[in-house]
Amino acid sequence: MSAYFTEPTYEAAVIELFTQMGYTHVYAPDLNRTDYTSPLLDSVLLDSLVRLNRDLPPEAIHEAISKLKNFDGGSLVEKNRTFTGYLQNGVEVKYFAKGEERSALVRLVDYQCPENNAFYVVNQYTYVENGSTRRPDVILFLNGLPLVVMELKSPSQEEAGVENAYNQLRNYMQDIPSLFIYNAICVISDLSANRAGTITSGLDRFMEWKTRDGRYENTAYAQFDTFYEGMFQRERLLDILKNFILFSGDAQRPVKILAGYHQYFAVRKAVEKAVTATTTDGRGGVFWHTQGSGKSLSMVFYAHLLQEALDSPTIVVMTDRIDLDDQLYTQFARCAEFLRQTPVQAESKEHLKSLLEGREANGIIFTTMFKFERGEAALSTRRNIVVMADEAHRGQYGFDEKVVYSENDQGEQEARVVVGNARIIREALPNATFIGFTGTPVSAKDRNTREVFGDYIDVYDMTQAVEDGATRPVYYESRVIHLKLDQNTLNLIDATYDVLEQQSNTATIEKSQKMLGQMESVLGADPTIQSLCEDIVAHYENYRANLLTGKAMIVAYSRPIAMKIYRKLLELRPGWIEKIGVVMTSGNNDPEEWKTVIGTKSHKEELARKFKDNDDPMKIAIVVDMWLTGFDVPSLATMYIYKPMINSY
Repeated sequence: MSAYFTEPTYEAAVIELFTQMGYTHVYAPDLNRTDYTSPLLDSVLLDSLVRLNRDLPPEAIHEAISKLKNFDGGSLVEKNRTFTGYLQNGVEVKYFAKGEERSALVRLVDYQCPENNAFYVVNQYTYVENGSTRRPDVILFLNGLPLVVMELKSPSQEEAGVENAYNQLRNYMQDIPSLFIYNAICVISDLSANRAGTITSGLDRFMEWKTRDGRYENTAYAQFDTFYEGMFQRERLLDILKNFILFSGDAQRPVKILAGYHQYFAVRKAVEKAVTATTTDGRGGVFWHTQGSGKSLSMVFYAHLLQEALDSPTIVVMTDRIDLDDQLYTQFARCAEFLRQTPVQAESKEHLKSLLEGREANGIIFTTMFKFERGEAALSTRRNIVVMADEAHRGQYGFDEKVVYSENDQGEQEARVVVGNARIIREALPNATFIGFTGTPVSAKDRNTREVFGDYIDVYDMTQAVEDGATRPVYYESRVIHLKLDQNTLNLIDATYDVLEQQSNTATIEKSQKMLGQMESVLGADPTIQSLCEDIVAHYENYRANLLTGKAMIVAYSRPIAMKIYRKLLELRPGWIEKIGVVMTSGNNDPEEWKTVIGTKSHKEELARKFKDNDDPMKIAIVVDMWLTGFDVPSLATMYIYKPMINSY
């Protein structure tokens, strides 16, 4: 098919698609423009703002237009961030009426009624800035604002593909940056590959949109019309502009993020399910999107949309580990501008209680599940509370009450009653809706997870994520190390694995605790650590040090074993002192010599920065539980796993 398309005929085919979707086509040379230095369709913009803001006087409209044309100093990204706030929330203006100064928001878009907006698809739009004359292939103008810039390449020329289109867009941002102040979405396309991104996206973050309606069937080779019709139907585009574009990152390096198709449709389904669940059984479903596919950002989009769908609900984001709580809180805090409220992290059980008791609306509260206590009165009986549980498959969410027997130090049997955390949390928030987010599938035997959350809302598994380029494929290599273990030790290992294969509920953990302690002594024995570290050093130096940027992660069985691995590696390679770091939680009873290695919270944050920096000498991170989820290092090429892998998929 591509042999019949030159660049002009392909451009014409794309424009035809947009006219069929209700856009008005304008060939830019027919506009009779006299000012080629304006990136806006000025007359369309003025007419649109007057139409959308009929209750406001002309001076309010003109002040809004003045703000749209005059941005304070700053980088292109900073100006674009300001404009994105205008686009999503309106332009704040002041004006005088009857001798009094008043404030108002001038809406740039009618998000509720697409027919009230002016959608234009314009080709060959000439724009002049700082002596540079450029002519992007296609621009989508919404109410006179150039929100989407498309660069199309000839499908019939092998050397002119999406990479060339991407490079051309980057050059445009240097040559005519003012056009991109107003940009929401960038598109690169050559018929066979069609991708969308933002002004901060690298080529690898420009993603395809492979479905029109959210079904993932037949998405391996989506046709170009699926891309355009999936993203740019007028109602869909308005939804994306309002609810699925945000800024994240820190103040020094803000990142503009456009949701992928898997995030968009899954979040929409999750919101619909939540609306139903708040008036029925409170089970908001399970949101399974594989690790690395942007699950944390999907949670942000979901929390944002719930504000309108559920009339300002209170959202409780719950994890089962402090480091996960910190990671998610940091992600949400970076998106506070998009969320229109500042999240709060509960510091203690008392703090959590004070945050929930008496609250009538709003609030995004982060907590670990262990801050909920059994036997207390309900913290809130409101229905518009949504509990978002991360890593909801782990098995800590049971309802059952069990009697657990264990041995004390004198060898005597003791019994105690253990209640599933789901029951404790339900008692604290009896009318809340619960949604579970997970990066791994829920076992068919896991009755508790379904009992708490319900069935799957959406599934985006590893196969689909790799196919889309959202995550990278994982290749496993078994490393066999000769440890010279006797038969009794081997029997102990087999027995331990049998225990780990069972459901990891509280009773099982109690039963296996002593056995796992014996396992620790086997895996942490000095000869074992010596053999392990010699193998890691040889494998890393011979095969992995020069792969990508040489970043590697060692996952240790336990904290003491992590420290032993660290010491042994430095003994074998003293020159690696800047190359290796240990990332794990600290404890009050840790040996004093551990303190300088583990460090403080700020030390861990610095290690994270170093490990993500491809040019930093830190190349190997030794971890136990931290950094295994919600931690993105695109250049990480190698992971050495020295712990049992349970229910791996």
